[in-house]
Amino acid sequence: MTWKIIKLSLKAIYNNKMRSLLTMLGIIIGVMAVVILVSITEGATSGITDSISSMGSSLITATISDEDVTLSAEDVEELTNYRSISSVAPIISLNETVTKGTESGSYSIIGTTASYFEVQDEGVQSGRILAESDEEWTTRVAVIGTDVAEDLFGTWDAVGGTITIGDKVYKVVGVIEEQGSSLSGSDDSSIIIPYSTAARISGQSGVSSFYVKATNDNMVNSAVNSISMFLLQATRDEDAYTVSNSSDVLDTMEDVTDTMSLLLAGIAAISLVVGGIGIMNIMMVSVSERTREIGIRKAIGAKRRHIMLQFLCEACILSVLGGLIGLLLSFVTIRIYNIIASASVVMNGSIAAAAILFCAVIGVAFGSYPAAKASRLQPIDALHTS
Repeated sequence: MTWKIIKLSLKAIYNNKMRSLLTMLGIIIGVMAVVILVSITEGATSGITDSISSMGSSLITATISDEDVTLSAEDVEELTNYRSISSVAPIISLNETVTKGTESGSYSIIGTTASYFEVQDEGVQSGRILAESDEEWTTRVAVIGTDVAEDLFGTWDAVGGTITIGDKVYKVVGVIEEQGSSLSGSDDSSIIIPYSTAARISGQSGVSSFYVKATNDNMVNSAVNSISMFLLQATRDEDAYTVSNSSDVLDTMEDVTDTMSLLLAGIAAISLVVGGIGIMNIMMVSVSERTREIGIRKAIGAKRRHIMLQFLCEACILSVLGGLIGLLLSFVTIRIYNIIASASVVMNGSIAAAAILFCAVIGVAFGSYPAAKASRLQPIDALHTS
């Protein structure tokens, strides 16, 4: 009996192909909106999450916002006395025009100490990193990124050359290993100079931000607590500083991603509800058109539940079939998007399954009233309908 009802439902849908397709259109658009939006959002945030993870959970960033607090680089480096802290690197960030002959460009200038390379797990592919003597004597030397070397020298072989930062000439003593792009910012386009030299250029008297590397991943929380205690003693104000690490950023990003996905899915689900209203409307029309058919079937023995199941089955098939078509079009659209945007977005299987399940629920919910109305028709009244 169930298979027979399904066959009758499919036949009714096939006999009104155009109307059925237009009825499914709302469901198709709704499913496409849900699947495509959520998949693209998750694909984009996945890349960001990977970049945050690549920063390493042992990297901690501290920033002092109170301008009245003055800490020297030597003060900050005392943090290495804590067992949970491996190294500390004070930071001064500048943006200056850099020239080499006829070539010039604006680059990020990072004033720091030799420990910066340990904190960031960076090395040089040629030359050397900053030395303690560079900091002590405020020398004008620079370790440059590969992009800077390529732009200004036309080659990565730039060690021994000179560049002009502002109006001062600096000797290139090293070229950083290529890193590629990342959320935390790549040093490929950076120029690293001694902290004392950067302080002289900027006129900055104290440390406003610094990086800290925990001894290991298991001691990150202990390191964060130690830094917070240190800064609280220095500032006497817990609002005068912030301490964060990549794990905190990652947790926040995951929360934002989950919220965004739910929001997009909720907005797109409205299209499914609108599609369900369209299905109910068409099923009501179908009941009116097929009144005589219902009367004849009841007259020859069809029970009320049989009539109700048939119309309910038609509504569910319309809804689920629209969902499946929407999934197919979503898959094609995502593939085209990946080609055009050079992305690697993957259709979310869980969202796809949830969308089809929701389509089935929509079919049952919005097909119930027309099905019930059809099942309540009396045979004699139905047969008298022209």
